Amino acid sequence: MSTNGKATVRFVVDDLFIGVTPGGRALVLDTNAQRSSAPSPVELLLVALGSCTATDVASILKKKRQHVTSYTVEVTGERRDEYPRSYTSMNVHHIITGTGISAKAVAQAIELSETKYCSVAATLRPTVEIHSTFEIIEAARPTSGE
Repeated sequence: MSTNGKATVRFVVDDLFIGVTPGGRALVLDTNAQRSSAPSPVELLLVALGSCTATDVASILKKKRQHVTSYTVEVTGERRDEYPRSYTSMNVHHIITGTGISAKAVAQAIELSETKYCSVAATLRPTVEIHSTFEIIEAARPTSGE
């Protein structure tokens, strides 16, 4: 089994923490919901899933020669009411803007990310249902005088 380094989390004060990734990058975490000055650990799970799949999908669409001009991933999650308040499901919505984007290419890219490449989804999936949707927005093409 390979390991990719060690993350550390240090308590600062009053539910505020500094996390340091295995690569040495620091980020602030805040578990005080009233103050909410930084992301909480569970919020970062949503960001981790969104960024993991976005990286895969963008790369696959580029290889498929799709002309993407803008790409956003929105991730929402449902959590249990009782403790531990773990996520039970997450919805991943891909919004892709470009010219002549193929719905088939997008669907294939999302499926490859979900089933083969996204390690965050693979880690969450044993206990979290992940549902993906997408929409394609056709970008305005420049007119001949521009």
